[in-house]
Amino acid sequence: MGVVVDPAVPPEVAGLLRANAPLLSRIRAGWVPPAAAAEPRRRGPSGAVLLAATPVMIALMAVLLAGPLAPAGFILLGMYVFVVLVKIASMSEVPEDDRPHERTVYEQARWYDGRFLLHDDFDHEAGKVLARAQRAIGSVLRSHVNAEGLLDDARNAIMLPAQEWEIARLLAKLSALRMEHRDLLIRGIAPEVAAVIEPLERALAESESAVVARVEALERYAGHVAEAERAYHARAQIEELRAKLPRYEELLAESGADAQAVPEIDRLSEDADTLERTLRRSVRSAHEAFRYLES
Repeated sequence: MGVVVDPAVPPEVAGLLRANAPLLSRIRAGWVPPAAAAEPRRRGPSGAVLLAATPVMIALMAVLLAGPLAPAGFILLGMYVFVVLVKIASMSEVPEDDRPHERTVYEQARWYDGRFLLHDDFDHEAGKVLARAQRAIGSVLRSHVNAEGLLDDARNAIMLPAQEWEIARLLAKLSALRMEHRDLLIRGIAPEVAAVIEPLERALAESESAVVARVEALERYAGHVAEAERAYHARAQIEELRAKLPRYEELLAESGADAQAVPEIDRLSEDADTLERTLRRSVRSAHEAFRYLES
């Protein structure tokens, strides 16, 4: 179970948060990365220094070029021109972002605080329920029938992540309340408070049952999708075999084999029709289960 992010968070930020779960745990615990350096990155001699040194360099090179050290003058001239060209090119460069990666994650985590949940936000029981929901959602979104548009892929892409976030948000609240309740019981309950404990425990249990019911609805939907997925793959295999039937029939005719084999092979067409009906029925069942999720 990784980082669960509110679907309303921009995708690029959500991806950054999901990829940095350990760093987010440190930030949640109070760790603050160092701030970005205030000083600009040095890029060599400044333009003002080069401009001030130009007359001196011209005079020096003129002396060298007029005397026996002319080759050295040419070398010095070339080096100076190279430095000037490099400086001109660097003046047009866009300054690099010197902020470390940790600082970027920290700033996004601060900005979107409350819009993502970590592994530590769930107790053991809640973690297992969330994992069930995530498995069901993942199996639907990864299915070929969803990718081929046999399901309502657009609504799946929107509604299923929203279901995951809502389930995770409720489980996180439930985990926090259960932890507080356990701490209270460990410290000991006064007789006057004991009468209130039972309704609170019943509220926790009923809330968990309601969330589990949501997850079970997701699992039923995923089950219908899995049935459609099996029919989809079987139909594709039958269609592939049916396309090869003429070659098999030709081989049977040429070899003088038992003619009874031909009707057996022809049943592939009937199997394909049966699988087509199964696929349509499975897709209808999946759509009905999807509508139940919306209610």
